[in-house]
Amino acid sequence: MWRNLLSLRQISQRTISTASRRQMQNRVPEKQKLFQEDNGLPVYLKGGVMDALLYRVTVGLSVFGTAYAVYYLVGASLPKKQN
Repeated sequence: MWRNLLSLRQISQRTISTASRRQMQNRVPEKQKLFQEDNGLPVYLKGGVMDALLYRVTVGLSVFGTAYAVYYLVGASLPKKQN
Protein backbone atom coordinates (compact mmCIF):
# COMPACT_ATOMS: atom_id res chain seq x y z
CA MET A 1 0.00 0.00 0.00
CA TRP A 2 2.78 2.44 0.87
CA ARG A 3 4.53 1.61 -2.35
CA ASN A 4 1.40 2.62 -4.30
CA LEU A 5 1.15 5.90 -2.40
CA LEU A 6 4.82 6.69 -3.01
CA SER A 7 4.51 5.99 -6.72
CA LEU A 8 1.35 8.11 -6.91
CA ARG A 9 3.19 10.92 -5.13
CA GLN A 10 6.09 10.72 -7.59
CA ILE A 11 3.75 10.74 -10.59
CA SER A 12 1.81 13.74 -9.29
CA GLN A 13 5.01 15.66 -8.62
CA ARG A 14 6.25 14.99 -12.15
CA THR A 15 3.06 16.17 -13.82
CA ILE A 16 2.81 19.34 -11.73
CA SER A 17 6.47 20.17 -12.17
CA THR A 18 7.19 23.48 -13.89
CA ALA A 19 10.20 22.14 -15.75
CA SER A 20 9.56 21.80 -19.44
CA ARG A 21 10.51 18.56 -21.16
CA ARG A 22 11.13 20.10 -24.55
CA GLN A 23 12.46 23.52 -25.27
CA MET A 24 10.36 25.86 -27.36
CA GLN A 25 11.93 28.10 -29.93
CA ASN A 26 11.95 31.78 -29.01
CA ARG A 27 9.95 33.53 -31.72
CA VAL A 28 9.72 36.93 -30.03
CA PRO A 29 12.41 38.57 -32.24
CA GLU A 30 10.52 37.43 -35.37
CA LYS A 31 7.25 38.87 -34.08
CA GLN A 32 8.96 42.11 -33.04
CA LYS A 33 10.39 42.49 -36.51
CA LEU A 34 6.96 41.83 -38.05
CA PHE A 35 5.06 44.27 -35.84
CA GLN A 36 7.69 47.05 -35.95
CA GLU A 37 7.94 46.99 -39.74
CA ASP A 38 6.71 50.25 -41.30
CA ASN A 39 4.36 48.98 -44.00
CA GLY A 40 1.44 51.36 -43.47
CA LEU A 41 -0.80 48.79 -41.76
CA PRO A 42 -2.25 49.41 -38.31
CA VAL A 43 -0.85 47.12 -35.64
CA TYR A 44 -4.12 45.21 -35.25
CA LEU A 45 -3.89 44.06 -38.90
CA LYS A 46 -0.20 43.18 -39.07
CA GLY A 47 -0.77 39.59 -37.96
CA GLY A 48 -2.12 38.51 -41.34
CA VAL A 49 -5.36 37.11 -42.69
CA MET A 50 -6.71 35.93 -39.33
CA ASP A 51 -6.26 39.39 -37.80
CA ALA A 52 -8.11 40.97 -40.73
CA LEU A 53 -10.91 38.40 -40.46
CA LEU A 54 -11.22 38.87 -36.71
CA TYR A 55 -11.27 42.65 -37.15
CA ARG A 56 -14.04 42.51 -39.78
CA VAL A 57 -16.16 40.10 -37.73
CA THR A 58 -15.78 42.32 -34.67
CA VAL A 59 -16.75 45.46 -36.59
CA GLY A 60 -19.70 43.65 -38.18
CA LEU A 61 -20.99 42.40 -34.84
CA SER A 62 -20.60 45.86 -33.34
CA VAL A 63 -22.55 47.51 -36.17
CA PHE A 64 -25.26 44.85 -36.02
CA GLY A 65 -25.55 45.13 -32.23
CA THR A 66 -25.77 48.93 -32.37
CA ALA A 67 -28.45 48.81 -35.08
CA TYR A 68 -30.38 46.18 -33.10
CA ALA A 69 -30.26 48.26 -29.94
CA VAL A 70 -31.40 51.41 -31.78
CA TYR A 71 -34.25 49.44 -33.39
CA TYR A 72 -35.51 48.28 -30.00
CA LEU A 73 -35.10 51.73 -28.46
CA VAL A 74 -37.18 53.27 -31.26
CA GLY A 75 -39.76 50.50 -30.91
CA ALA A 76 -39.98 51.02 -27.15
CA SER A 77 -40.30 54.79 -27.47
CA LEU A 78 -43.24 54.70 -29.90
CA PRO A 79 -46.69 54.08 -28.41
CA LYS A 80 -48.45 50.88 -29.37
CA LYS A 81 -51.67 51.08 -31.41
CA GLN A 82 -54.91 50.51 -29.53
CA ASN A 83 -57.34 48.08 -31.20
